[in-house]
Amino acid sequence: MIVRPRPGALQLFFILRGSILPKIAAKILFISLLACVTVWFYEHGDLESLRSLSAPAFSLLGVALSVFLGFRNSTCYDRWWEARKLWGELVIQSRGLARDTQALLGDEAHAALRERTLRRCIAFAHALAASLRGQDPLTPIRHWIDPREAELLKAHHQIPDALLNRIADDLADCLRRGVLSDVLYQTLARRLDGMSSAQASCERIKSTPTPFAYSLLLHRTAWLFCLLLPFGLVSSLELMTPLVVAIIAYTFFGLDALGDELEDPFGFADNDLPLDALVRVIERDVLDVLGEPVPEALQPKGYVLN
Repeated sequence: MIVRPRPGALQLFFILRGSILPKIAAKILFISLLACVTVWFYEHGDLESLRSLSAPAFSLLGVALSVFLGFRNSTCYDRWWEARKLWGELVIQSRGLARDTQALLGDEAHAALRERTLRRCIAFAHALAASLRGQDPLTPIRHWIDPREAELLKAHHQIPDALLNRIADDLADCLRRGVLSDVLYQTLARRLDGMSSAQASCERIKSTPTPFAYSLLLHRTAWLFCLLLPFGLVSSLELMTPLVVAIIAYTFFGLDALGDELEDPFGFADNDLPLDALVRVIERDVLDVLGEPVPEALQPKGYVLN
């Protein structure tokens, strides 16, 4: 995620980090070259028939396309923002679980149980972030759980859910032994339910992209519009056609590419969610409750927080 102060007016034209321009530069260059070739033929009298083309017709098509692109980008941003709220909910529930566990199981007799529960909470955050990114969720959690438990977790296809189940098993054992009353057990169980709900919602976003047919229609229409644009504008703009076409292509291809980037908020792109930084927030909060050394918060590098 890009984290930087608002750039000045002149800086806006030269910023590349976090910009969508590098991803669409080849498309813009191709359309600009097509516009240059179109102007060359037009100036030599080979495309006289283009004088009859109406620029307002292309304007209407451009307005319609921009409306559809804006709707798709709004939908993709909603996915990005929902994912950020879900990770905010995970931070809240993790803090609550750490606080409640410390308060309800804070005596010396349950120190091992308390530490095991909260370290599993940190492991859950690491495992969920890894699974959402298509990585092996066991790799980042080996530092936080017992090696024997890590081996047992290999048998589960849902590592984050298995970690929550193990926390729930420990709490249920406390309930059976009378360490926790029904009310106190429900208090802790609700924290686990909140974490599980956020996990399931993140997996829903990850596994349910926007309808392919809708995205395909916009991709095709954006390409067709930009390919036809030089022929529609050359009679009215002539030598200015390549510049105007490049600006319009940057807008439409940029909106299309930005929608693709925001559609999956859990990736590694500059504008995706900073999952590593969010996991570090949970890690710091829980370790602080445990009284263990707290690592430094992750800071942006080159204006990119990850």
